[in-house]
Amino acid sequence: MPVTLAQAKLNATDDVDVQIIDEFQKSNDVLNRLTFDDVVSGAGNGATLTYGYTRQITQRGAAFRAINSEYTPTEVTKQRYTVDLKPLGGSFQIDRVLNRVAQAAETAFQMRELLKGTSAKFNDSFFNGDTAVDANGFDGLNKLLTGTATEYLPVSNGVSTGYVDWTAVSSQSAAFQAIAHIDAWLGTLDGRPDAIYLPRKAKALFKVIASYAGQYSIDRDSVGNVVESYNGIPLIDPGQKDGSALDVLQVVSRDTDGAGAGGTITGLADLYAVRYGLDGVHGVAMAGQPLVSNWMPDFSTAGAVKTGEAELGPVAVVVKKTKSAAVLRNVKVS
Repeated sequence: MPVTLAQAKLNATDDVDVQIIDEFQKSNDVLNRLTFDDVVSGAGNGATLTYGYTRQITQRGAAFRAINSEYTPTEVTKQRYTVDLKPLGGSFQIDRVLNRVAQAAETAFQMRELLKGTSAKFNDSFFNGDTAVDANGFDGLNKLLTGTATEYLPVSNGVSTGYVDWTAVSSQSAAFQAIAHIDAWLGTLDGRPDAIYLPRKAKALFKVIASYAGQYSIDRDSVGNVVESYNGIPLIDPGQKDGSALDVLQVVSRDTDGAGAGGTITGLADLYAVRYGLDGVHGVAMAGQPLVSNWMPDFSTAGAVKTGEAELGPVAVVVKKTKSAAVLRNVKVS
């Protein structure tokens, strides 16, 4: 049956696995919200860890019919997709002498840092993953939403410059103009999103805009983290990439009007809205296998240097409906 990290923690029998899941929950909003459909089987010779699904591309409409006439047949458009599950994690090595220092403090430190790196890598892949760049990963929202009906481009929505400028919002009227684009963007979804993900600079300005409109609030999530919200929708900064000080969602420069006339605009951010669920955005895992696993160094046998490992999955992420996720491009935040 589908499982979340919270449910996986209840089923874990290893104390270290419980700690690993707890670390993922506290440090990663995406992982904490994702439901993993654990249906992929690795049984049989040569079996592949591939998950096939049908993505709904368009929405069904309706119309009135005149008496003695027929409806015009219209079908919802679907498309077949597959994604390959891949394990995500890493390993480290510890000398047995270092393990004895401060009661295995070095081993605990290396495991903790590995979990932080794994969590950050998953976040980065969720948004920026591209199998054309890293065949061992999965495609992220940036790639999956490009060219879809939920990719909101200001240049296609009445903004000739191709970007909306949040740096100039200093009044309630200007805030409402900004919110008009935000609500139009959120309106492309098929339901209320569970979260909005955005860079730090964009989040700081979003809070100002929401405050002007009386739509800003502060609460705590299920694991005690402070959550700032717009109209009840959490605003989440997904943090930094693994092994670097670069943000997962970066502020970039682009030619926003698509024609070159306006030149390259600096300080642009993209915002992502996600509705999680098995009919929307969800994870995929193996059937009958633990969601997380660990292998602690075994210092009870001969050999001075031992290896420890931790692993999430194999896992992948899918978007069942195009309208379950949306991206707002080209918001000027600096």
